[in-house]
Amino acid sequence: MIADDGEQLGLITRDEALERARESGLDLVEVAAQEKPPVCRIMDFGKFKYQQKKRLNKGHTHQGKNKEIRLRPKIGDHDFMTKVNRARKFLEARDKVVCSVIFRGRENAHVDEGFKLVKRLIAELEDVSKVEQNAGMHGRRIVLILAPK
Repeated sequence: MIADDGEQLGLITRDEALERARESGLDLVEVAAQEKPPVCRIMDFGKFKYQQKKRLNKGHTHQGKNKEIRLRPKIGDHDFMTKVNRARKFLEARDKVVCSVIFRGRENAHVDEGFKLVKRLIAELEDVSKVEQNAGMHGRRIVLILAPK
């Protein structure tokens, strides 16, 4: 038998242990049932269950997701900075960011403008990200994947 303050009470009867638990306003909990004689402890059982649950949830980690930022080759400076700030928030939340520069119609003739935009994006986000997959053409778009540092 173990008291609520950790003191060893030794071998006592079940009725005596229950009486001591009632006096202290706590519960009598069987800690090791397989031992001979079984080991019991006076404790607040609700608090004990809560601490066990917290210990189990402590190992929970953030599951990273893929977020996408879509850009166009002729995007304005303010719009570009808005997209950069949004990507920065995603990266700070430990999510990966897929950056796509989408070309339509005659814009396909100026793919170099898209790659300049991607380089500018990488430069803006270099403090919070690293390039996981370099920029490359996938059909009518340039795709780049950034991961948090």
